[in-house]
Amino acid sequence: MDPWIVASLGLTLVTVVVAAIAIRNGRELTRALATVRRLRAAEARHDEAIAQGGAEQAGLLQAVNAGVLRIDPGLRVLAANAAAHALLGRAEGTLPGRSVMEAFLDTGVESMAQVALTQGTARTELRRADADGPTLTVMGRRAPGGGLWLVVEDVSELRRLQRIRTEFIDNLSHELRTPLTTVSLLAETLSREADAIDVGLPPKMRDRIGKIEVETGHLVQMVNELLDLSRIESGGTLHPVDGLDMARLAAQSAERLRLFADRQGVTLRVETSDDVPAVHGDGVRLGQVVVNLVHNAVKFSPDGGEIVVRVRHEGDEVVTSVQDHGVGVPRDAHDRVFERFYKVDRARLRAEAGGGTGLGLAIARHVVEQHGGRIWVESDEGTGSTFSFALPAAGDVKR
Repeated sequence: MDPWIVASLGLTLVTVVVAAIAIRNGRELTRALATVRRLRAAEARHDEAIAQGGAEQAGLLQAVNAGVLRIDPGLRVLAANAAAHALLGRAEGTLPGRSVMEAFLDTGVESMAQVALTQGTARTELRRADADGPTLTVMGRRAPGGGLWLVVEDVSELRRLQRIRTEFIDNLSHELRTPLTTVSLLAETLSREADAIDVGLPPKMRDRIGKIEVETGHLVQMVNELLDLSRIESGGTLHPVDGLDMARLAAQSAERLRLFADRQGVTLRVETSDDVPAVHGDGVRLGQVVVNLVHNAVKFSPDGGEIVVRVRHEGDEVVTSVQDHGVGVPRDAHDRVFERFYKVDRARLRAEAGGGTGLGLAIARHVVEQHGGRIWVESDEGTGSTFSFALPAAGDVKR
């Protein structure tokens, strides 16, 4: 074959191969460019969604009345809404970049923020140092992406109303105490004179005098407990000491009610362990908590029942519990028994034990919470109840 023909055929074949490769590469390049365009479009949509979400979040933060601050792990303000600037008395836009201490000028808020970073949530309350400054609550919550959110609310009006309520109860209780004491003394005098005279009084009259004494006693008790609760809620009533022996205090408090328990046909027993550490607390107030719990247990226990007061060491807490085998507390009432004036069905109460004011457990809850503790009830209807409270352990074993 002619060499020129062979060369021509070879050149044609190379051209065809090159053209095929170019066409294939062109198609791949086209597909690659299309893929890049799709990725860029998706990225643009993603960036737009992020920007829109950020704008919506910023708009939402500006719309809420509460102050909201975004804090980084180093406790510096990343962002703050207009309400936060107003509540803290700052010009708008001046909070970002400041530390929590610089923003709030309060060491308590800084400590709370550190607790929120480690434990997840925390809250505190402060009053601005300037004249007529508002009372603020600050709640911290750890953010999933690191750092935390701080929410600031103005509770000045709420605290003012609480003070008015406390002052009203305090004044009313003081005004009622004198006439009630007089009525109680008159009823007691009538009862003694009725017993002293030779001619017997009609049974109905004696019964009515007795009821006057009992009901007046209940009113006097309610007034005294209202005053107690008012003082406890207003704060500043505790006189805590270090090294308080909770086991000994519980035993002494229970002993005060032993005669009452004996009269009701109820056995009272105290159990403590040797490893109970001391607590930091007010012995008078904590003794009042134990007395209230034991008194309730006696009132709701049947004849021949047993009440056990236990003090034990659990983890970093000292737990005191009062167990009875009485009628129990309905499950739907577990969260309400510590509310003021709340009472379970009166039919469950021993008639000879007398009624209550519905304030004893409310007082107990406030006292325990003032000590940084917690109080709760475990109960099943018909099998009895166990009321317990836990206080932070504060020292070595006291014996």
